[in-house]
Order: sequence, then C-alpha cells, then structure tokens
Amino acid sequence: MRTSIKITTAVLAAAGLTLGLTACGGDSGTKKDSASDPLVVAASPVPHAEILNFVKDNLAAKAGLKLEVKEFSDYVTPNTATEDGSVDANYFQNQPYLDDFNKKKGTHIVPVVTVHLEPLGLYSDKLKSADAIKNGATIAVANDAVNEARGLKLLAANGLITLKDGVGNEATPADITGNPKNLKFKELEAAQLPRSLQDVDAAVINGNYAISAGLKPADDALVLESADDNPYGNFLAVKEGNEKDPRVLKLKKLLTTPEVKKFIEDTYAGSVIPSF
Repeated sequence: MRTSIKITTAVLAAAGLTLGLTACGGDSGTKKDSASDPLVVAASPVPHAEILNFVKDNLAAKAGLKLEVKEFSDYVTPNTATEDGSVDANYFQNQPYLDDFNKKKGTHIVPVVTVHLEPLGLYSDKLKSADAIKNGATIAVANDAVNEARGLKLLAANGLITLKDGVGNEATPADITGNPKNLKFKELEAAQLPRSLQDVDAAVINGNYAISAGLKPADDALVLESADDNPYGNFLAVKEGNEKDPRVLKLKKLLTTPEVKKFIEDTYAGSVIPSF
C-alpha cells in the first residue's frame, strides 16, 4: 500500500512538473492568429500575388497589417493549405470552383470579399478570329469540372457549340448537343493551356494563366467572357471560422480601396476588372 502511494505521488508530481513546463516553457500563450503575426496568404502569381504585393508594399504598414504572400501555380494546394492551416487565407478562385472543391474534397473554405474578375478567353497562335476556326479543329479546355464547363459555356455563348438546356458548372463535352464545325476537345490542366497553343487550333484559357504567358486578354482573345452578371469573380477566402480574424478584416478592407482599384485598372488595362 505504501509503495503504491509513493508511486502515485511520484506520478502526480511528474505530471505537475510537466504541466508547469508546458505553461512556462517555449509557448508563451500567444495564438498563431495574433494580430501581431503575419497574415500568410496563398495566391496565384498573376494577378493575385501582384495585387497582394501592391497592398503589402503600399497600404499594409499604415493599417498595421503584416502580410506574407506565398505563390502557387496550381488550383489545389492553396485550398488544402488553407484547410490544414499551413496558410491563413488564399486568393485565386471563384465561387463555382470553390463550391465544387469543398464538395469533392470535404474542405471548409469560405469567401471573404470579391476583388476582381479575370474574363475567360479563347486564344490561338494560328487564327485571327473565331470565324476562322475550321471544320474538325481541336480546342483545348481545362480538365477541372468548373473551368471546363465555364470554357464550354464561353464557346456556346459565341455560337461555336450548343449545350444541353439547363447544364450547369459540371458541363463536359458529353453535354454538347450541337457542334456544327465538328470541333474536337483536348482536356488539359488549366496551367498547361497557354503552352498548348502550339499544338491545337485554339485554347480556352483562364485570365491569370493568359496574363502570365504574356497574352493580353483585352487585345489577344478571339472571344472574351462578358463581365456583366458574371459569377466568376475572384475573392479572398479563409477556412470557415476565421472570417473575423482581425488581420483578415484588415486585408478585406485594403483589397477594396480606391488605391487597389486604380492599380488593377492601370496595370491590367481591362484584362483584369475590379469587382468592387
């Protein structure tokens, strides 16, 4: 019995020592999302990271915001990194894409504020107009569900194909009901579409990848998505529950200032359109 008491006392003392070390050790109790910590935002290089870096260099310090921008070239990692806490927020996507991603990946990402629209465009190294597309031409489109549907709807809006009535953001070539030019479709990762222009007759390319490849959507696109009532505005997003993080609220305000609007208009000349 005495031995048992001694062992129990020793265990409790060790536990108390461990708790004391935990409380007094390297963890000072400061939370990761303290207002004094940098807000780490994942972003596509163009235009998202460029816009964020403008805010970082010109507006953040005065607002008391420390901003760190991490660039990603794909459309998956920014969301998974936001979900697991590797970054605090992301800026690269639109609502239809996020809805599809959350549904398929089981993530909990939510929008904070819409900043801009990048009109989707049809581009070609071989053709000067959409009317010049020949019978049997090959058109490259994105292979993710939302961007492929968006591309097909752009082609349909310009009379190149017709789609099944009521088709939504999951449209695929299988939903094409009319194809008068017998177009063929090559499905590629969105980031690879600019490189495909040498191998196909035309490609439907997201605005950020078009700009990164040196294309000017307002000038170079054979056809360009309309900005009117467009649901594909790009926004700042966080994991659900972090919408009220003081740092996020500061960035939300800064991203919709007149200074940012002017930067977007002056820098991208209609290829990126402010949404505020």
